[in-house]
Amino acid sequence: MAVIKDETFGGAYPYLPRFFDAGGYMMHYVDEGEGEPVLMLHGDPTWGCLWRKFIPALSRNRRVIVPDHMGMGKSDAPEEPYPYLLRHHVANLESLVLALGLSDITLVVHDWGGPVGLGFAVRHPELIKRLVLTNTWAFARWPGAPFPKLVEMIRSPRGEQFVLGKNGYVARAIAGTVNYPEKITAEVMSAYLAPFPTPESRRALLCWSRDIPVNEGDASWDEMKRIEDNLPLFADIPALIVWGMLDPVLPPNVLDMWKRAYPHAQVREIPDASHFLQEDAPDKVIGAIEEFLRGSV
Repeated sequence: MAVIKDETFGGAYPYLPRFFDAGGYMMHYVDEGEGEPVLMLHGDPTWGCLWRKFIPALSRNRRVIVPDHMGMGKSDAPEEPYPYLLRHHVANLESLVLALGLSDITLVVHDWGGPVGLGFAVRHPELIKRLVLTNTWAFARWPGAPFPKLVEMIRSPRGEQFVLGKNGYVARAIAGTVNYPEKITAEVMSAYLAPFPTPESRRALLCWSRDIPVNEGDASWDEMKRIEDNLPLFADIPALIVWGMLDPVLPPNVLDMWKRAYPHAQVREIPDASHFLQEDAPDKVIGAIEEFLRGSV
């Protein structure tokens, strides 16, 4: 973390780094703008850089908070509690949000950011004003496509060497789940890889894929089931679903599950975007969020 704390990646991520002691490790977050808070949560294997193009646009009229989960981005990758589980990430986020005193939150989530963000939200539903869901899930039994070979490898005994030793995960995962790989320039990929220069810094990368619950009894099954069971808490608040329709990991059947969970939600389907729709179609996603915010005062 110390190496990249003040790194702006050629001006692509120029935001003042802020740090919060989340009970023994330093959690990095960006806090830009003023007004109602928009809390934006990345997933795996990204960090706040995923939202780099969103922060300037949304912070013109709002306060935008973008944390890096434990072991990701500019946050520390502590030895304890390892292996990191969903409940740890939820608790970390809860500590940060309560310390910042946020309320009337627009919660924007992607990938693993969904379970983490909604895990916090179901603990504090009174703090959530709006939901924005982008290619994510929060269902106890894995609802997506069969795991890609990359994820299967990480979940196998070979995962430690592949992720911790070879650092083989980040570049392949990102390049393999965008529809426009040419948008992932060398500079962008360098920024995504920057937090993970050593085996010790890659702990979270190994944990995320292994923590996806599949069967009852898995380490995070109960936590994910608690989240799923409480999704109706947000059945009456404004919601927006923006979905990359070419996602090979969370395909359109998962979008259909969200539509059933939140039939009142506005839905924007992006036909030419894959899992990382923030990279494939940032302007479309930003525009959809801005329109949603204007229409749900």
